[in-house]
Amino acid sequence: MHRHVATRRRRLDFTRLFLAQGLATLTVALLAGLRHGHEGVLSALLGGAVSLLPTLYFVWRGLRIRDGRRPRVSVMNLYQAAMGKFGLTVALFVIVFVTVPPSNPAFFFVAYVAAQLMHWLTPWLLRDRPTHRT
Repeated sequence: MHRHVATRRRRLDFTRLFLAQGLATLTVALLAGLRHGHEGVLSALLGGAVSLLPTLYFVWRGLRIRDGRRPRVSVMNLYQAAMGKFGLTVALFVIVFVTVPPSNPAFFFVAYVAAQLMHWLTPWLLRDRPTHRT
């Protein structure tokens, strides 16, 4: 007779991804500050925020229900999260360019792209790290 052993899936920790996006944004903001002062810093920080906020939404919305017995529900959550992330990104771009136009759009877009590129590191950032015992 085959025993069914219930295994509990561990929740993925996206903290490293968020930290990597924040670090990329702060790096661009530092370079912008050295080059163009506080206007460049503000532009870079806005670009990073336009990237980071939709990512936070996607992780919150897309991964809140993960049920292996109902894969259709999980897939629908991911689709809805992706559409929400896209809509939020568009809305944030509109809000930024209408209410607080970046004084330096180049730094805005460089920070946005740098934060977005951190998604390429997601598999590496989410993997388990061995703990060192002393």
